[in-house]
Order: sequence, then C-alpha cells, then structure tokens
Amino acid sequence: MDLRAGQWVTVLVVSAHVGGPDADALPAHAHDVLTDALGAGWDALQREQAELLAEVWERGDVEVEGDDEMQQAARFALFQTVQASACVEGVGVRAKGLTGTGYGGHAFWDSETFVLPVLDHVLPGAAAAHLRWRHASLPHALERAAELGLPGAAFPWRTVSGRESSGYWPAGTAAFHVSAAVALAAMRHVAATGDEAFARDVAVDLVVETARLWAGRGHHTDAGFRIDGVTGPDEYTAIVDNNTYTNLVARQNLRAAADLCDRYPERAGGLGVTADESAAWLLAADRMIVPYSDELQVTEQSQDFTRHAHWDFEGRGTARFPLDDHVHYSELYRRQVVKQSDLVLALHVAREEFTPEQRRRDFDYYEPLTVRDSSLSAPVQAVVAAEIGYLDLAYAYARECALLDLCDLRGSTDGGLHVASLAGTWTALVAGLGGLRHEDGVPHLAPSLPSRLTGLAFPVHADGASARVEVRRDGVTYRLVSGEKLRLVHDGDELHLTQGEPTQVRPVRPGEQGPPPAQPPGRAPLFAAP
Repeated sequence: MDLRAGQWVTVLVVSAHVGGPDADALPAHAHDVLTDALGAGWDALQREQAELLAEVWERGDVEVEGDDEMQQAARFALFQTVQASACVEGVGVRAKGLTGTGYGGHAFWDSETFVLPVLDHVLPGAAAAHLRWRHASLPHALERAAELGLPGAAFPWRTVSGRESSGYWPAGTAAFHVSAAVALAAMRHVAATGDEAFARDVAVDLVVETARLWAGRGHHTDAGFRIDGVTGPDEYTAIVDNNTYTNLVARQNLRAAADLCDRYPERAGGLGVTADESAAWLLAADRMIVPYSDELQVTEQSQDFTRHAHWDFEGRGTARFPLDDHVHYSELYRRQVVKQSDLVLALHVAREEFTPEQRRRDFDYYEPLTVRDSSLSAPVQAVVAAEIGYLDLAYAYARECALLDLCDLRGSTDGGLHVASLAGTWTALVAGLGGLRHEDGVPHLAPSLPSRLTGLAFPVHADGASARVEVRRDGVTYRLVSGEKLRLVHDGDELHLTQGEPTQVRPVRPGEQGPPPAQPPGRAPLFAAP
C-alpha cells in the first residue's frame, strides 16, 4: 500500500492468548479462538469488551473526591485487575497477569487472598474460573500431600501447572496456609454469589480435602490443637510452631468443611466423609491454639515470636531494603522483623477472633516491625489501620497500592504489574475506609474519611439488589439503585432500603483515634498523601 503525505492507515491486530495443561493442543486452541474472533468482526469485539467493562464500573467503581491523582490511580488499578483476570479459564490468575515476565508466569496465593475478594464483587465469573482451575489441579495437590505423608490436599505456594514449583521449601512447601487460602476463597465466592452448583461441584471438594490436610498436619495436646513446623505469610519468619494466621484460617477451613458436608450430604458421602470425621474437624477447630503473650498483652505472630531479639535498624548495614537481598535468612528468621503482614493479616481475615482493643494493641505492636518488603503488605495494613481509626495512615497505604506501578515505587515494574497490590487498592478503599464486610450475606459498613478526602462513593451488592454508598463529612448516604429492597448494617445499626424509602442517611465514623505507631526507619508508606 502506498501512502501520500497526510494519509493514514489503520492496522487492526487480533491475537489470542490461551492456556491449559495440554501444551500440544494450545496452537489449535489459539487458532480456533482467532477464527471465532475474526468471524464475529471488529465491531462485535469492541461491543463485547465495552459491555463487560460497563458492568465492571457499575459493580466496582470507587469515586474519590479531593485527590485527583488517587482517583485516576484507583480506576487504573481496578482496570488492570480485570485485565489480569477476565480470561483465565483453565489457567487461573497469575501474579503478573500478562503484563511481564516477573515471577515466570507463576500463580501464588496472592490470587485467592488479594485478587479474588475483589473479583467476587466486580467480576464473579472470573473468580469462579480461577477456582475451577484450582479444582482441576486438585489431583496434583492430593499427590503432593501424599508425598509429604499427609492426608488431603496440599496446594502449591507457587505454580504454573498446579504442581509445586518452589525450590526453597521453608518459604514454599512449609507455607501450608496456601491450602486454606484456596478453600476459603471458594467459600467467599459461594457467599458472594449464592451459586449452589459451584458450592456442590467445586467448593465441597476443595474445602473437604484441605480440611483433611489440617486434621493430619496438626495434633491434639492438653493445651489444645497445635500446628507445628509451618511458615506463615511472613517469609522472614520460617518453620515456626502455631503461626496465628495459619491456625485461624485452618480453623475457618475445618468449620467450613463440616458446614458444607451438612449442606451437601450426597457429595460429602461420595468423598467418604463420615460423621466421625466431621466431628473431628470441629473438635480440632474448637481447640485450635492461638499463642498470646500475657506479659505484652499482644497476640503472638507465632509461638514465642515476641521472645526473639528485635532487628537493629540503626546498626550499620542492616537497614538496606529489601532485607533478604542483603542479609542471610538465618539472621532474619531469629529476629522480630516482619517482611509482610502476617499477624495483621489474621486481624483482617479473622477479625471476629479479636476484640477492638486487642486489634489496636496487636496493630500497634507489629506496625514498627513490618518492613513491607512485599507489595502484599500495604492492602492489609490499610484495612486494619482504618478499622482502628488510623485513617490517614490507612489512606497512605491505599495510595501506595494504587501508585506502586504507575510511579514504579519499588523500581520493579519492568517485570510486570503487581496485580495483587492493584486489587488491594479497591480493598483498601472499600473494605478499609468503607468498612465493608459481609456476614451471613448481609453487607456491614462503617465508612470513614481521612483528612485528605472530601468524599468517597462506591456500590454495594447483595441478594440481587445494589445500593450506592456516598461518604461525606456530614454523613453517609445509602441509596437503593436497583432491586426491590436491600438490608444493610451501618456501624451496628440495621437499615432497610426499599422502593418506598430508597435513601437513608447515617453519621460517618469519627476521625483519627490517636496518633498511629511509626513504621521501621525508612519504611513509611512509599507514597503518602501530599
């Protein structure tokens, strides 16, 4: 084609990305996908994408007033989370999506713990597709548990195919909490969508086999049920006894398995579950040990963690980050220094286990120890800080999540985007500042505003209805957008939105509850609000 000066040509390139366990079949699969796409035509492809994104924005857009940079970044974060998740049938959500070669295309527990809670709200079909991929890899998890001499299923810490791909077992195989992450993600999805077929055909298998892992991995003592020799989310503390986060998610996993087997007895019977086995799960859950320091009045990250020596941040050469690039793990493992939220993650995912006073004491203790050498840390710290009332700190962590890749805050975006951190932006704003959580299918909210913002708005969905939540200094407005009625709980106060009374206003939560604790030297939020 010859072009004259001032003329333009538009080139449309259509490509297909496919995946699956059978590598030999992938070229043919990609060819079929391309054929279907070309047959549909460019206009149809554009229309399909526009419709999907319109639904995403309707279900998940967060409006931030008073910080234009954060508004743009929050939408970028949600869009990239969807980009990484929208077409994951047969392959699951990967840590970098398709944005770069970082982590070699592996999937981690990041997906279940940080990405899927967002997808359950904004793109539930993608969450289901990821969990069906985990379900398809269940034979590998069963085989891995058997290799370790354990019953049930041990899901991999990092994987491409569904098999464990980590060569460093203290941070990989010993991180048994990954199996609970898979099981509990399945339970959250069922709670969010009410998908009975998914619960029966996918969730029961995942939850039962992981419960069997915990029953075999732990043991009863006079003091309670122990789970020893594990690594929690904090990779600077490995091979410990009674990691609190691990024990609490194991408790949830065991109880969820017993509940699902009661709901789907035929499916449970097909897996060989007996009444005695289910009773044993509940007994282990009820007797689960949660280590606690009576002296400090804080929950131990793991047994005797608070007896370890503190890391000397002031010492020469000991404050170069990330620490594991400069210091041997043998030094890190014996110190009170935390790579990423661990006990604080337990405060988030098992908040019912802690009183408000205990959550504050625990957060205050672990915040000065947490160096955030992982991008997974800030979303969790944001949520818990907001719950406690450290609103400006919570917002600073939300900004770190949102701007991590846009501003290349860690100097690592060349390897691809940090999908879990981007998803954590939504969580920090909605679950953190918005206070959103679900209990028995009912949305509970406790909205608050940091000093930087003048307003915050986001949608809430339940029982086929949706509402818009608008948070401003003078109050929180709940407005029914679709559906006949919606039951909500605002800061403990139940309210009902109906067609006859679609709007109600409630007071906003109070602001800062005292000065927050300081972070380790040089580890304040990477992009605090200006």
